[in-house]
Amino acid sequence: MSLTLSLDFQYKTTIEKLWSALTDSSMLAKWVHNIHSGQAMDNNFEAVVGHRFQFRTQPTEWWNGIIEGEVLLVEAPHKLSYTWESGEKHTITWSLQDLGEGTVNLHLEQTGISNEQALAGAKYGWGKWCATLEQLF
Repeated sequence: MSLTLSLDFQYKTTIEKLWSALTDSSMLAKWVHNIHSGQAMDNNFEAVVGHRFQFRTQPTEWWNGIIEGEVLLVEAPHKLSYTWESGEKHTITWSLQDLGEGTVNLHLEQTGISNEQALAGAKYGWGKWCATLEQLF
């Protein structure tokens, strides 16, 4: 059985700035960090279909510190999808919608989650990251 995480976040910003925060490697490093240590995760992300990338952080006894992925879809500035692999292989899809009056909705869908514990962990992690993302605007 495969579970899906679906979350929505609203930000006071422009769709272009939010798109940049999701697709620019240096911007990603400002909000995607190791949840446990707070350390930034270096990455080589590029919003180019077929591009293989990694997020890297300090390894632990439970994890090698590497998230691998491949960009699957880029429809700037409205939709971005990529694989996210660290033990399990998931698909992350971001959808951006300009709600007007300086507000943008960011919808996250993560598919391929194997169990309720992993679902809870993903919800916690993305919640923390997306709260940090909000501080960029």
